[in-house]
Amino acid sequence: MQKTINIFPIKKSLKHYSKAIFRNDLIAGITVGIMLVPQGMAYALLAGMPPIYGLYAGLIPLVLYALLGSSRHLAIGPVAVSSILVAGGISQLATPLSPEYINLVILAGLLIGLMEIALSVFKLGFLVNFLSHPVIAGFTSAAAIIIGISQLKYLLGFDIPNFPNSLEKLTYAFQHLNQFNWISFVLCIGTIIFIYTLRYLNRSLPGGLIVVVLGILISWYFNLETKGLSIVGAVPGGLPSLQVPQFDLDTIQKLIPTVLTVTIIGVVESLSIAKVIGAKHQNYTILPNQELLALGVAKIGGAFTQAMPTSGSFTRSAINHDAGAKTTIASIVTACLVGLTLIFLTPLFYYLPMAVLAAIILLAVKSLLDIDEAIHLWHTHRPDFTMMLLTFLVTLAVSIPVGILTGVLLSAGASLYRSSKPHIAILGNIPNTTHYRNIERFPNAQSHEGKLIMRFDDQLYFANASFFKDTVRRLLKEARRKIQYFYLDATNIHDLDSSGLHALKEVYYYLKKRDIQLCICGATGPVRDLLFKSGLMEEMGKENHFVYIHTAHQLHQNLKDAIDEEVPSEEDALQTNFSRNRRILK
Repeated sequence: MQKTINIFPIKKSLKHYSKAIFRNDLIAGITVGIMLVPQGMAYALLAGMPPIYGLYAGLIPLVLYALLGSSRHLAIGPVAVSSILVAGGISQLATPLSPEYINLVILAGLLIGLMEIALSVFKLGFLVNFLSHPVIAGFTSAAAIIIGISQLKYLLGFDIPNFPNSLEKLTYAFQHLNQFNWISFVLCIGTIIFIYTLRYLNRSLPGGLIVVVLGILISWYFNLETKGLSIVGAVPGGLPSLQVPQFDLDTIQKLIPTVLTVTIIGVVESLSIAKVIGAKHQNYTILPNQELLALGVAKIGGAFTQAMPTSGSFTRSAINHDAGAKTTIASIVTACLVGLTLIFLTPLFYYLPMAVLAAIILLAVKSLLDIDEAIHLWHTHRPDFTMMLLTFLVTLAVSIPVGILTGVLLSAGASLYRSSKPHIAILGNIPNTTHYRNIERFPNAQSHEGKLIMRFDDQLYFANASFFKDTVRRLLKEARRKIQYFYLDATNIHDLDSSGLHALKEVYYYLKKRDIQLCICGATGPVRDLLFKSGLMEEMGKENHFVYIHTAHQLHQNLKDAIDEEVPSEEDALQTNFSRNRRILK
C-alpha cells in the first residue's frame, strides 16, 4: 500500500545532515551542473527553443523537486526524449524559435505539470503501466533516429526545412548535399571523437564542458561564423523573470495530444530512473505519487520562470549517484551553479558552434537505440519483438504521438489477448505426496480414477469467460474415462466479475446434467466472498468447496470406499467430512 504523500520529504534527509554529507552533495551538485549547462542548451535547441530556455530549466524546477521529491538521486532538467516530443507536437502549431512557439512550449510545461499533479492526487500513476517495456524500447529507439535526423542540419552545415516526417528531412538532406559545409561536419565529428577519447582516458572528465569551451575558442579565433558555420549568437544574461504563460481554451485543446504524450513518457522515464537508482539504497523509498507531485510542481514552477518542460535524466542521475550525492541538496547546488552561469557567463556562449551542441545531443541519444533488447526479444519472446518493431516503425514513419498511441493500444491489446486465452493445466498427484502438478510437465504425476483436475491460471472475467466454458467442455469430450468429479483448482483465479460468475454457473449446470460434481479447490478469500454473495456457493453446496485438492480427493475416496464396503451411508460420510472441511475453510 502506497504511503501518504509527504509535502516535504527533504525534512527527513536533513534530520541528520552534516558537513561530510554536504561535501558529498556539493561535489555531486557541481559535477551534474557542469554537465547540465551544455546539455541544457543542446536540448533546448532540440526542442526548437533558444538555448537560454534550457538553462532556465536548470533553476527553479531543480529546487522545487529537491524539496518535494522522494528520490534523493534523481536529477531532473531538460532531456532529449521530452525535447523531441515537444518539438514534434508543437512545431505543427507554430514556427520553432518564434515567440508564439516559445509561449506554447512553456504553456505545455504548465499543462503537463497540472496533469502530473492530478495523477498524484487521484493516485492514477498506475495508468503509465499501459506502456509495456517492448513498446517503450521501440518508441525510444525510433526517437533516437528522429533526434539524429533532426541534427543533420548542424552536422551537414545547411538548413533543412522542418518537415513533419523524418523521411522527408532525410530525402531533402541528400538532395541538397551540394550545400555541404565541411567546417560544420568536421567540427561535429571531431567533437564526437574528442569526447570518446576523453571518456577512454578518464570518464570523470567533463567532456561536454570541455568541448563547449574549445568550440567557442576555435569559432572565435578563426572567425568561423564568416565561413558559414552556424553559432548560438547572443544569449540573454541574468536570471529569468516571473511570467504567466498566455493561453486560451482553443490553444489548450490543440496542445492536449502533445501534453498527453510528454506526460506519459516523462512519468515512465522518471519513475523508472528513480526506482532503478533507489533500489541501490535502503535508507529511503521511492513513492510514485510523491514523485508525480514533485515532477508536476517542478514543471509548474518552471513554466512561470520561462523554463522548458523538465523530466528525469538517466545520465545525469547516474552521475549524481556515482559522484556521491546523499540528499536532494545536490540538486539545489546544481541549480546555484546554473544560476551563476546565467548571471556571469552567458556572453561567452556567443561563438558556441551549433555543430558542437549537435554532437552532444547525438552522443546523449545513442543509448536510446536499444538494438540489444530487440535481439533479446527476437530470441526469447517473438510477440513482444513484434510489438516493439511495430511501435518503432509507426513512430518513425508517421509521427511520435501516433507511435505512442499505437504502443498503448498494442500493450493493452496484447495484455487482453493473453488474458483471453490463459494457461490451462490438467493436474495429477505426485506419488506419495499431497502435491498436484501439470501432467504435461511432470510425467510421474498420476490422474485419479473418476476425477479430472483443471487449474485456471488467470482471473475469470468477461474476456476469458467463453474460453473457460469451452475448455471445460473440450476436456470432458477428450477424456477417455468416466468422470464423476471435476475439480477446479482456483488458486490462481485472483478475481471474478459478473461474466466470470455466469460462466462458473453455466459450467456447474453443464456438469450437473451429466452427473458430474463440480468442486472448487483453493479459492482465495475475495473469490469465496463473491461466490457466497452470488449464491453459487450455497447452490453448489459448501461441502463442495475445499482448501486443498488432496482434501477433496481423500473425502471422495473415503466415500467410495464406504459405499464399496457398505458401511456408513453416503449422507453420513458427507456430513462428517463437511464439518471437517468447514473448519479448514474458516
